[in-house]
Amino acid sequence: MDQTQRRMLGQPLSILTTQPKKKRISVMSFFSKVSWKLRFQKSEPLKNVFFILAERARDPSAKKRYMAMRNLGTMACETPDKVRKYKRIVLDLLVHGLYDPMSSEVIHESVKTLTIILGKTQAKGLGSFFIDITLQTRTLLDDENDSLRYSAFVLFGQLAAFAGRKWKKFFTSQVKQTQDSFLIHLQDRNPQVAKACKTTFRACSPYLRQRKECSFQSEEDQRNPKLCRQLSHYHPELLQYLYANKIL
Repeated sequence: MDQTQRRMLGQPLSILTTQPKKKRISVMSFFSKVSWKLRFQKSEPLKNVFFILAERARDPSAKKRYMAMRNLGTMACETPDKVRKYKRIVLDLLVHGLYDPMSSEVIHESVKTLTIILGKTQAKGLGSFFIDITLQTRTLLDDENDSLRYSAFVLFGQLAAFAGRKWKKFFTSQVKQTQDSFLIHLQDRNPQVAKACKTTFRACSPYLRQRKECSFQSEEDQRNPKLCRQLSHYHPELLQYLYANKIL
């Protein structure tokens, strides 16, 4: 890889810094895709690409960290088989981005790319990354940024689908701790977030099912009064769904 291509991977042209922020990020995305195609046209070894992305993902510059996550998203969309081969490395970089301490844009890009990768791999081989992703995604459900909240709900819904037996107990505890967030964002000021929340709530509802050992309690005692009250007022169709499936 020559110096020009190396610069293109993580550092957009300096002239872009004079552009408005949204336009600058859009142009940065364009150069990200162009540089990616150039590298594969020249058969750049994939290990080298990941080595450079790993450097960029931990760079002090938030722009470079953002572009690293963006490149991983491009790779996940355009070459899923290659990404699957290096899945552990990719997941490590994305989880690192998910916990970025400074930039919500880096976090958001990580959430979106994780959603793509989980969808393409059916979350196979996640291992302990499942815990890291779940814990951080749950905190993002209440983020001030509408777009980030929306993406977090979509990712959390995917995690519900892929928890499986191994992580069922852990994910159940996380869903129960998320009930207040569900109730709040079913009425979210952003209609898209509210819709995503409703879809994710349905996906997570089986984890709200009462354990068999609680069966000695009366039916009324087993029900969550706050959840039932809120749903009966704002979303009776969801409450009916929970009753019909014997979740509540």
